[in-house]
Amino acid sequence: MLVDAGVIQQPDLLCALAEQRYCDAPLGELLIARHLLSEDDVTQALAAQHHLQLVDLNETPPRPDMAGHMNGLDCLKFGVVPWSKLGKTILVATDQPDRFDDVVDRLARAGNSYLPVVARKSQINQQISALYGQELACRAGSRVALDESCRIWQGRSHHRSGWAIMTLAILASLAMWHPAWTFTVLILGALLTSIMTVTLRSLAFFAKTFLSAPPEKRSRLGDIPRSRLPKVSVLVPLFQEEEIATALIARLSRLRYPKALLQIVLVLEEGDTLTRDTIARTTLPPWFEVIEVPQAGRLRTKPRALNYALDFCSGTIIGVWDAEDAPEIDQIDRVVEYFAQAPDDIACVQGVLDYYNARTNWISRCFTIEYAAWWRVVLPGIARLGMVIPLGGTTLFFRRDILEQLRGWDAHNVTEDADLGVRLARHGFKTTLMPTVTYEEANFRAWPWIKQRSRWLKGFLITWCVHMRAPRRLIKEVGVIRFIGIQTLFFATFSQFIAAPLLWSFCLTFAGMVHPIETTLGTGVLMGLFSFFVFAELLNIAIALKAVSGTEHRHLLPWAVTLPIYFILGTFAAYKALYEFIVIPFYWDKTQHGLGQPPCVSGPTPSTSLP
Repeated sequence: MLVDAGVIQQPDLLCALAEQRYCDAPLGELLIARHLLSEDDVTQALAAQHHLQLVDLNETPPRPDMAGHMNGLDCLKFGVVPWSKLGKTILVATDQPDRFDDVVDRLARAGNSYLPVVARKSQINQQISALYGQELACRAGSRVALDESCRIWQGRSHHRSGWAIMTLAILASLAMWHPAWTFTVLILGALLTSIMTVTLRSLAFFAKTFLSAPPEKRSRLGDIPRSRLPKVSVLVPLFQEEEIATALIARLSRLRYPKALLQIVLVLEEGDTLTRDTIARTTLPPWFEVIEVPQAGRLRTKPRALNYALDFCSGTIIGVWDAEDAPEIDQIDRVVEYFAQAPDDIACVQGVLDYYNARTNWISRCFTIEYAAWWRVVLPGIARLGMVIPLGGTTLFFRRDILEQLRGWDAHNVTEDADLGVRLARHGFKTTLMPTVTYEEANFRAWPWIKQRSRWLKGFLITWCVHMRAPRRLIKEVGVIRFIGIQTLFFATFSQFIAAPLLWSFCLTFAGMVHPIETTLGTGVLMGLFSFFVFAELLNIAIALKAVSGTEHRHLLPWAVTLPIYFILGTFAAYKALYEFIVIPFYWDKTQHGLGQPPCVSGPTPSTSLP
């Protein structure tokens, strides 16, 4: 039919049919991905083949009352939308009329009959969002089980404020009653959290340096039967992105994975005209989709947008990239290879994050060193120790069935990624690290850096509070060792930044002043504590030097010794995070992207192998 109509040549059709034998995708999607046909061409051919009416849902959209004839989630699951009603007959728009009978058997309601009409898939999704958007958006905001979510804190800021005021009053009273001992107790508290972090980082450093990683079973993508290649959907949340959108589309267009099996979902917020207009000026490849998240209430966060868009995905593997990301072009291929041979309890693959603008200034250099230390030394070491892995916000790939079993992301948590990493572990699933790199843009200005870091630290504190509601249950689910690891990764990390000014007080001794600990515990204890904190800083520098010893980062080696000064910014971020935790815990401080120019990322580089 397509050849007879002159819309496609016989050799092109034969090539697409041959590819379909090894690629589990409809013929129409293969032809669209090869740019041989447009979506309109395929839709018209389907309507003619099945002798069905072709409708343009943009010109004649469903009436609002049609929403009552089907469930919104079912419409998303089966790719249909109720279009019109003639008596007791419901006309249902579909882009797969050959499967309509199966859909009707599952969705039919008593008293109605159903007939198909053909429409474009993109228009069907738009109308599903128009009919059921508010319902789906409300669901996206409360998807995670209440006992695993922080949304229970809504409207309770006065409780947190009361506790904060009472705590400050107690500390002030103790300080007036006995300032030296009050200061000493606080220092000892900082010592405890420092011991926790130093121990974990030391063990991770040792594990990464001396313990061999499990052998990576590698099979080339061509070794996997093409019929087994899954559809991969990658969510890319965007908000107020004018500079980044065009470059992002260009970078993702270089991916090697078969485009008929790839779905890039650009997730926009309702009312974000800046990003929408930017994308409208760009010609999107056919395997890109745009989903606009309706506003429902005051909550507007990345995890809420991810939850909403998840239901519009058609892949069995769900990935997440950020707006400024530049993934290696074979990243999807490697993820698919890994999942094809991984045990069923491997729920998530986490890639390595790096920065492409390290040379911009001192902050970007230190930020890149910090990231390298975390992603190339500490986190791999933690993984080898069997600890819970706090996920990063991007270069994440999930088995869809497991992600849906955990009900997606906590829409109210501003570090939804780290929280999801803990929930995966609590439910008995595993996360693995894969040496595939995604390049991001490092914040290189002080105030934006503080804003971003304050959100991360606030999210760590929120995540710790959520999972510590029932400590005994947490121990039962993850075990004692990983329980201690959670305390270290989340609570101790936050506490270290909060307690940093106490540690700065040791500088008083260089000015010839008497430190309070010297009057309470003696000079020997003072020197011992000072030596330990110096050791902690030297350990951080050693880890950083190890992380940037590779060819790509070697130019950063001289800057590693400046990390103690760089982390002073983290203290300002921590106090901002503490204030927001008390007053506005769900506030999402937006990070501006597009200020640095990413490189052309072509494929694996020597840095891909973690040092």
